[in-house]
Amino acid sequence: MTIRVAVVGGGPAGSSTAEVLAKAGIETYLFERKLDNAKPCGGAIPLCMVSEFDLPPEIIDRRVRKMKMISPSNIEVNIGQTLKDDEYIGMCRREVLDGFMRDRAAKLGANLINGTVYQLDIPSNDHDPYVLHYADHSNGTAQGEMKTLKVDLVVGADGANSRIAKAIDAGDYNYAIAFQERIRLPEDKMAYYEDLAEMYVGNDVSPDFYAWVFPKYDHVAVGTGTMKVNKAIIKDLQAGIRKRAAKRLEGGEIIKVEAHPIPEHPRPRRVVGRVALVGDAAGTVTKSSGEGIYFAAKSGRMCAEMIVEASNNGQKVPSEADLKTYIKRWDKKYGATYLVLDILQRVFYRSDATREAFVEMCADIDVQKITFDSYLYKTVVPSNPLVQMKITAKTIGSLLRGNALAP
Repeated sequence: MTIRVAVVGGGPAGSSTAEVLAKAGIETYLFERKLDNAKPCGGAIPLCMVSEFDLPPEIIDRRVRKMKMISPSNIEVNIGQTLKDDEYIGMCRREVLDGFMRDRAAKLGANLINGTVYQLDIPSNDHDPYVLHYADHSNGTAQGEMKTLKVDLVVGADGANSRIAKAIDAGDYNYAIAFQERIRLPEDKMAYYEDLAEMYVGNDVSPDFYAWVFPKYDHVAVGTGTMKVNKAIIKDLQAGIRKRAAKRLEGGEIIKVEAHPIPEHPRPRRVVGRVALVGDAAGTVTKSSGEGIYFAAKSGRMCAEMIVEASNNGQKVPSEADLKTYIKRWDKKYGATYLVLDILQRVFYRSDATREAFVEMCADIDVQKITFDSYLYKTVVPSNPLVQMKITAKTIGSLLRGNALAP
């Protein structure tokens, strides 16, 4: 006998979970509502994800080696000169990345179901199965055929509006909205973005985040994010980034418009009974950088590794306490990273004065090196104490010049 696990959601979090479980010989069911789903997302992945998750080169559209930080007064700072020849930020389309990771999990033995999970029946004890009610879309229709599946464990990887999180009463979280337009540019304009990504800051493009122009295979993604969830505001902010980047986007044609909620912090309860949440459903997106893909995939992998370990490769059903070990390990490994990025966001996105100070600071080579190392390799790199002191002094200096330390 082996335990049965349902993984709901086939993005990077769900696919990583299913892959590890299937490899261990655990009976795994991976549900995905739309197999061609293209989630609106900047699509940037750090270098360490490419090697850690064995991603083939063809799923990376662009290798970004140059970034421009653009301040509210349009001061441009080029960052990226500290990168070595083989270092880059990968830009990918989510439909390509997600499809690859999902198909790989299926090849390794996960049962891939094109279905929408509508309801989860929760047992009244710790040994009866969970029952999933879902519409199976394999007949090609949107309404599908209603079916049920009994499982021992459920992993909710179904995003910010997670039905699994609601079913276990995981609690709410604040969320931001990411809005972006995919714009196909004339060849000469596209050439400018060949290995360059831009990040714009300013109240006109986002009151609490940044706006971006990220290059893709044959177009750029131009978008913004904000916690002020209001259609009129988001429209104004998108108009703001289009205006700021207007010269570089001349002659462009919009090929797609997308919007999506992004969690702002972890849910109050990420494990309840024999149900665990991973990725956006758990709230693993970082503050300040708004990065989610790597952390989603990593949370899925860590959760699945915990299940394999606690179940003795699927021989016994893990308990709630076993699953909570995944949360403890996650918080221990990444708690400090989330805290630092949260503080950065609070300090540097408070006003246009603080944003000017932030961009000024980005011109410093030591700051760039630490920033890129922590992004590319997901380690808050312990630098030489003298460099650390120098950076602290520069930070305070920049903030003072921008009158940013005033309450």
